[in-house]
Amino acid sequence: MSMDMTQYLDVFLEESKEHLSNLNQQLLTLEKNPGNQAALNEIFRAIHTLKGMSSTMGYEDLADLTHHMEDVLSDLKEGILQADSQVVDLLFQCLDRVQMTIEQIERTGTAGFNNQDLIKALGNVKADIFTTQDQGEVIAGADTIQIASQSLHTISQSFSFDLNEYDLTVLQEAASRGYQIIYLRIAVDPASLMKSVRAFMVFKVLEEDCEVLKSNPPVPDLEDGKFDDTFDIIIVTKQPANIIIDRLEHISEIRVDTYETVDISQLAVQQSTNTASQTTQETKEPSDIKGNQKIKQTVRVDIDRLDSLMNLVGELVMHKGRLEEIGSSRRIVELNETIEQIDRISSDLQSVVMKVRMVPIEQVFNRFPRMVRDLAKELNKEIDFQIEGKETELDRTVIDEIGDPLIHLLRNAVDHGIESPAVRAQMGKPRIGTIVLRARHEGNNVLIEVEDDGSGIDFERVKQKAVDKGLVSSKEAEEMPNEKALELLFSPGFSTSDNVTDISGRGVGLDVAKNKIEALNGEIHVDSKLGQGTKFKIKLPLTLAIIQALMVSVRDEIYAIPLSSVDETTMLSPEDIKLIQGQEVMVLRGTVLPLYRLDSLLEVPGEKQSDEMYVVVVSKGDKQIGLVVDGLIGQQEIVIKSLGKFLAGIPGIAGAIVAGDGNVRLILDIATLL
Repeated sequence: MSMDMTQYLDVFLEESKEHLSNLNQQLLTLEKNPGNQAALNEIFRAIHTLKGMSSTMGYEDLADLTHHMEDVLSDLKEGILQADSQVVDLLFQCLDRVQMTIEQIERTGTAGFNNQDLIKALGNVKADIFTTQDQGEVIAGADTIQIASQSLHTISQSFSFDLNEYDLTVLQEAASRGYQIIYLRIAVDPASLMKSVRAFMVFKVLEEDCEVLKSNPPVPDLEDGKFDDTFDIIIVTKQPANIIIDRLEHISEIRVDTYETVDISQLAVQQSTNTASQTTQETKEPSDIKGNQKIKQTVRVDIDRLDSLMNLVGELVMHKGRLEEIGSSRRIVELNETIEQIDRISSDLQSVVMKVRMVPIEQVFNRFPRMVRDLAKELNKEIDFQIEGKETELDRTVIDEIGDPLIHLLRNAVDHGIESPAVRAQMGKPRIGTIVLRARHEGNNVLIEVEDDGSGIDFERVKQKAVDKGLVSSKEAEEMPNEKALELLFSPGFSTSDNVTDISGRGVGLDVAKNKIEALNGEIHVDSKLGQGTKFKIKLPLTLAIIQALMVSVRDEIYAIPLSSVDETTMLSPEDIKLIQGQEVMVLRGTVLPLYRLDSLLEVPGEKQSDEMYVVVVSKGDKQIGLVVDGLIGQQEIVIKSLGKFLAGIPGIAGAIVAGDGNVRLILDIATLL
């Protein structure tokens, strides 16, 4: 009777995506440093896991492709094959096909790609090994491995493994660090109907605190059930053998038939100490880390559940405000004491929920190195792509939305920013251009920067393009300062490219990025120096759910202004207001500040209650303006509620809150208000 595996589909898809992300990173590392054994081992493990998962789920085409990838990776590990550009490019093509297959499975539940073209290419790579190497060297290498393997026979005649120099070096270093090397013969009940599953469970148990160095037959045969009733393994561990045996024999239909502790000191490995030390540090450091590192326990939670939890906390915060209002008006001592406790508990609960929703921006950043690498190869450019601050955390809702704007900015940097190697050499620059993507916290915001050391922005060219497209007149372009010219880059349909390509030139990109960022209550600015480079700076709120706001009164209405937009507040008398070309202004510490009356902007009905006026100084981009209001109520923690799809997109309004008195108050969006 076949097992229904559809119940595990979500887990399969989630884990496959994680492995693919990791594979792209490690393969990029391997491309930069072909001798990096740690990256190669990580790639091999991830592909091996993907193969096993695919086979278990019944996606045989995917399992077949990953199996052939594993063969090539095995040759890379053995040193038979070199990680040159041809091999790495082919592995990247295979990863792309794996990703396409995973996406198809997610959409349709089935995998229908024909992978024979890639399987044939992988086979050709293996076939080319003996035509591109001197066969005498291969034979000499085989002799060395055989000598080392024979030395293991001097320890015990009960088992034998085809160990290579890499394996033996690992064993030697493991022993020097106090690890035990244990040989195990595992017996599977002859009546078992799922031998491969039992073998998988053995490996799963051992991986908790052991490293499985070798198996006989090899792991692919074990996964396919191609073995008799026993199989042999060599493990490296610090756990006593009896504990490991006890855990293994708790697995149904599994018995430890034979075990033996291997004395590594008897192995005669013909390698220098330096080589052994270097190889082990590159390849097996994770083994030592695993023994000392505290394992964090995690659980996967549907994002919808977190959203529901956040809404409930928001309701709690809202009703807490209502209780505070009742307590202050009725002056009930006992109630006030209870409110203080509720305030403390709700604040702690809100903090915990916010932390649960916060995820490292690394989840977004990790998809970009591969994209930059592929674009650079397509454009024949050499680029050093650097990432800084990927541990910076953002709310999940912001993380999900920021990816597309960053793609536009990075593609822009690769295509428009970085010059070709020949041009850079003529300018006296290094042939390899640099693009830096960095993130850091700045107060209650996250600052993301995309910086390149390319050609910079030609302001005169931008102005001329704007004139050609009818965005500004020739006279306006002549009088326009460079800072204003930079804003033209974000105009819809604007592009400085003369040729339309798959990468750029269609006038779609920066305007889309700006709209997306402003929809997240963020800001985007650009600095550039001709011939030196360009830097885009994005400022985003940590979260979009619960924020601090300044409550202001305008006539009979009360509005909330996000505190992230507020610079300061001040009082204003009618004599302080001046007129410049019909625009009301005031002088604030020697600076002329434009004034806008909020009652006029929002067309608020009612009569002014007093002669007093207050000014809320807010930032719009890199400029400041003053909003004239009737009164300042104070700072308050608010829970943003959407106005719904029918009222969405109203300029100047970011959402609404339900106040403590039960009334609905609007939240102002400074970026779109003016």
